[in-house]
Parts: sequence; structure tokens; C-alpha cells
Amino acid sequence: MKKTYLTLCSMLITSVLFAQKFDKQIEKMVAQTEKDVIEWRHWFHQNAELSNREFETAKRITEILTEIGYEPQTGVAKTGVVAILKGGKPGPVVGLRADIDGLPVKERVELPWASKQMAEYNGDQVPVMHACGHDTHIGILLGVAKMLWEMKDQVPGTVKFIFQPAEEGAPKGEEGGAQLMVKEGVLKNPDVDAIFGLHINAQTPVGTLKVRPEGIMAAVNSMRIDIKGKQAHGSAPWDGIDPVVTAAQIINNLQTIISRNMQLTEAPAVITIGAIHGGVRYNIIPEDLYMLGTIRTLDAEMRTQILQRIREVATKTAESNNAEIEVWIDEGYPVTYNEVSLYEKMLPTLKRAAGTDNVEIIKPITGAEDFSFFQEQIPGLYFFVGGCPPDRNPKKVSGHHTPDFYVDDSGMKLGMKAMMGLTLDYLSKK
Repeated sequence: MKKTYLTLCSMLITSVLFAQKFDKQIEKMVAQTEKDVIEWRHWFHQNAELSNREFETAKRITEILTEIGYEPQTGVAKTGVVAILKGGKPGPVVGLRADIDGLPVKERVELPWASKQMAEYNGDQVPVMHACGHDTHIGILLGVAKMLWEMKDQVPGTVKFIFQPAEEGAPKGEEGGAQLMVKEGVLKNPDVDAIFGLHINAQTPVGTLKVRPEGIMAAVNSMRIDIKGKQAHGSAPWDGIDPVVTAAQIINNLQTIISRNMQLTEAPAVITIGAIHGGVRYNIIPEDLYMLGTIRTLDAEMRTQILQRIREVATKTAESNNAEIEVWIDEGYPVTYNEVSLYEKMLPTLKRAAGTDNVEIIKPITGAEDFSFFQEQIPGLYFFVGGCPPDRNPKKVSGHHTPDFYVDDSGMKLGMKAMMGLTLDYLSKK
């Protein structure tokens, strides 16, 4: 018994010393790589591209990886890029993911490297910017790829770098994103044992991390509801069937699904109608209209119940008004779920990277992420890294997907440290 105890103590000490050795090395390498990462980030920010259209983004990623020494695979899930590092020692396989697409948003932040890009979106010419920080994710992962290449002889295993397109959603009628990458076998050959991903956050101070076990981000479904009535003069509504009034009743009734049908002490849920399209003139009751909305859930059973109730409530409400109705709900993204044993194993790594006081265990949020498709296949850990500079109030800065969105270059340093630490610790402890 004594011998076994001493052996376990020896193994623990060896593991701690091994981790500390890597920590010092990582700190030095991050400092040396930060300048390159910032330059890369600025280029990607200036040259933002929409989902499944990240052609120049993929080309530049490929150029940088090739310059480092990799032989990247291109055209994965349309515009994705994948590179593999085989370490100098045997071990498991880790996947590291960065999303690479921008959004149809016009940038208002005054930066020397602000985006001036334009592109086609739903048939219209729109401005494009990295309004969610994916440019920093690319920079961070390229920095990690560079650092790991420089120490590849010490790496005990294999690392697969996944630069993923279309996280914000593929264009209508197209496949894309993490789901298509999984379908095309990105987690195979070699088979990935675990995957890590991060998201920079504008409302989180630079130098801090946020994480939680189990569901960290919600499942998401989008919906469309078409209502057909009977057109009539606005002065004589009794001559028609009013789809506008029907839509108003449906919107109100959908909210009772959340407030009266769901046990919200178990998990939060949201139903939001974000758009209504119908009618052309103030005194004409239109023949039809359609509504668009989103559904956010953090519990699989509740998700099933909500989707069923939406169809029931919308259909019955329309019938009560003698209107015809069709309801479409897409497949959506699953819950972004941090596998508990992986979370517990890697939490000490995150605390070493940021400092224990700078790691916050958060409640789940109702935003969504297609990183969840990777986590459906293998254990994965997803976390947030701070991007709000010290001279700004995190509670007052602009949010993601807005024209004034901004995250500071300095936030990428901790992102690199965390991803390096997770990779080396997982490979070493497996």
C-alpha cells in the first residue's frame, strides 16, 4: 500500500513538473509569436468574407500554414482548411478548431484595419465584417500551429488544426459548417480523441476565461410560419380573413409555451419572432404573410416538447381565425455540450493559463454554436476568452453581431496560452 501511494505521489509530481516546464515554454513562445498573430488577425479582419465564400481567407490560411511547414488540405466542407502535426512522440490525437467566416454587417469602428468589404447576401450587395471575432480565432489557431511546429519533437501525439467555414450558417440551399465537416470525415484519418474550441467575447475583460461543464450554449432552431387569409379592404375586415391579426395572436400564444408549458427551473428556453413580412398598403388587409423566428433550448427533452407545441399552438390559433398555415422548423444546431470528465480534466489547465481568479464558471447562455456538431461525435471543450480592453467597461461595450463590435488584439495572447496548454496537457495526460 505504501509503495503504491509513493508511486502515485511520484507520478503526480512528475505530471506537475512536466506541466510547469511546458508553461514556461509556452509563455516565452506566445510572447515571440504575438506580433505575427496580430498582423494575421488584422489581415483577416480587413478581408472578411461571408459563410461558404471564404475563398481569400482560406487561401491566406493555407499560405501561412505552408510557410510554417505544414501541408494543408484545402476545400474541406467547401472552403475549410485542415492541417496535421505529427509529434515526435506517440500519443493521442487532439483537434483544435477556429471558425473563419464574417457577417453581413457594416463596420462603424474606426480602425486602420477596418473592413471595407462588400459581398452578395440573399441577392443583395451588403457590407461584410468580422462582427463576431472569428478573425481573432483564426489568428490564435495559426499562432498555436506555429508554436507547436517549432516544438513538434516534444509533442506526444498528433494535432489536427481545423479552420472551419460557415459557422454563422450556410447560405440558403447550401450545406456548410461543422456539420458538413463531420459529414466529410474531418474527425477521421487520424481519428480525433478530443477537440477544443474557443470564442473571444467583447463583454469579457482581456486576461479572463469563462467556462462551464455540460451545456454552455443553447441548441438553436429557426422557423418560418406562413399564414394565408383572404384579402379585403381595411374598412371592411368582415369581408376577409386577416393574417395580420392571426400573426399577432400566434406571437402572443407562442410565448405561453415558455411561460406555461416549460419547467424553467430545469433549463432556460427562448422563442423569438424576429421578422414579419406582409402587406403593401395601410388600408388593405393582405392575403398572406410570413414570420421568421428562432428557438433556443438547453435541454433535449424540452427542445422536443417546444418544437411540437409550436406546431400545435400556431396551427390551432390559425384555425380559430379560419386562416391556413404552414410551419417549417429547421434541423438547427445541438447544444454546445462540454463533456464533464474532459472539463474536469482540463479545468486546471485553464486556471494555470489565466490564473485561478481569472477563470469564471458561468451559467449557460442562449447563444448557439455549431462546434456542437463536433461534440456530438467526440468529447469536446468550449470556452470563452476575454476581448474587452482594460480601459473599457465590459457592461457598456457593443455586443457581437453589431456594427460597433470590437475586441482587442491583446485578448489573443491568453487564447494562445490556453489552447497550447490544453493541447499539451491532454496529450501528456491521456
